[in-house]
Amino acid sequence: MESFTLSGQYVAIEEKKIFPAELSIAGGRIAAIRPLEAAPMRYLLPGFVDAHIHIESSMLVPTEFARVAVTHGTVATVSDPHEIANVCGVAGVTYMIGNAAGSPLKFNFGAPSCVPATSFETAGATIDAAGIDALLQRDDIRYLAEMMNFPGVLNGDEQVMAKIAAAQHYGKPVDGHAPGLRGAEARLYAAAGISTDHECVTLDEALDKIAAGMLILIREGSAARNYQALAPLLHSHPRKVMFCSDDKHPDELLKGHINELVVRAVAEGYPVFDVLYAACVLPVQHYGLDVGLLREGDAADLIVVDNLREFTVLETYIDGCKVAENGRSLIAATPVASINHFSISPLVPQAFALPAPEDNVSGVRCRIIDALDGQLITEASEAVLPVAGGYVMTDSTQDVLKIAVVNRYRNAAPAIGFIRNFGLKRGALASSVAHDSHNIVVVGVDDGSICRAVNTIIAHRGGISLDDGTSSEVMPLPVAGLMTDGDAVTAGRLYEELSRKAGTLGTSLAAPFMTLSFMALPVIPYLKMTDKGLFDVGEFAFTTVLH
Repeated sequence: MESFTLSGQYVAIEEKKIFPAELSIAGGRIAAIRPLEAAPMRYLLPGFVDAHIHIESSMLVPTEFARVAVTHGTVATVSDPHEIANVCGVAGVTYMIGNAAGSPLKFNFGAPSCVPATSFETAGATIDAAGIDALLQRDDIRYLAEMMNFPGVLNGDEQVMAKIAAAQHYGKPVDGHAPGLRGAEARLYAAAGISTDHECVTLDEALDKIAAGMLILIREGSAARNYQALAPLLHSHPRKVMFCSDDKHPDELLKGHINELVVRAVAEGYPVFDVLYAACVLPVQHYGLDVGLLREGDAADLIVVDNLREFTVLETYIDGCKVAENGRSLIAATPVASINHFSISPLVPQAFALPAPEDNVSGVRCRIIDALDGQLITEASEAVLPVAGGYVMTDSTQDVLKIAVVNRYRNAAPAIGFIRNFGLKRGALASSVAHDSHNIVVVGVDDGSICRAVNTIIAHRGGISLDDGTSSEVMPLPVAGLMTDGDAVTAGRLYEELSRKAGTLGTSLAAPFMTLSFMALPVIPYLKMTDKGLFDVGEFAFTTVLH
């Protein structure tokens, strides 16, 4: 590695100081920091860290994700390979680690704690407590990833507690996932060893969990956007918060990453040192990452920005190597190997027909999932839906469409229900990105469109598809049905184009495919559809569609 110097305004985040300095970098580390009388008016600071992200949700493999992220000043991620693990098991985790090894960006993978997330859906794999223990023994597994089964924690489930105990045995942090948990239950959850939560949607909930001893991750992703509600923590508890995206689709990743939250927070008047502590320092300290913090002897993981308002990233360095300059990635593209688990045959439209109760020809009262724009949670309502030919129909006048989930691991009848707020007037949207088991989820106006959209995904063994009422198009995702084997720019363009076309079908959702991908997630309230049926998360039990 070459030796070189960098000069500029040195940003000492923890000391809350800025002064002109020259950094001497040798062997990939910061050999010396020398104060100067004057230096160029550009700022040297540690790189940004995404404190919780599923790389798979970018629809990019790690090496391609890295090529984009470094242009925004990201030098490291805390990455939960939960999505691919639910499809391919430990082999999926190993795939992500192996692919990431081809990139300089410092991916820090966790052992996915909930594979499957619940017993209420069909996943492609299982990782039990013994499997988690084996993963946690690896040096390249840095933590126990989000413990989504919070009822299991509260009830002392044997497998759940064994996984937490394994992480504690190996001295590795345990991430949390407990939407809506408050009071005594939040304290019990934290006392089990859970150190973080990224699911808070209100300030009061976050304050409750901080009081219970947890750190809060302020999440602003492609579907869940909680910055607005939680940003005041940067004033009240500036040493208790980090930034994360959780899920970031390719079109949005091309535009920005953690840097966007930094710019937004500083513009809103939050102290720059507290904002940078959340973006750069606390994730490294909490997870014990091998990421430099701009101190003598640290790895030279740093960024050069033009000022402390826009934070335009001029240069990004990882281990002393320049990996991005003026918005251009210096990381070369690499060939992408594939892994998958997709084993079903095409369907016929009749498979998506829902029979009405016998002799009912007027209308049927049904339970309805109410999707919420920008949120992972849903609400529940009811509607009387028309009957035709003995089958319950959608009703666009009430904005009630059909939702179905198709098991992608074996041939089985689809689970069928109804959903509101997608707004489609014709056609269908489908995706094999369907948290957390990644079966095929589809929302549509009619059975023909629904079937075509699903069969298009089956033909490509994964992808997101749109049917306009007469024909379907698809963005293939051949890597586990979750990720493309192509480049980020192409993926972003295809994804953005499908999202735009979804708007022409009537939806006003900001991220329709991201919202769709969470409609099958039975660990986030309140009403969801899995491949086994309509699920009431509040009751933690299946319920009926026809009421």
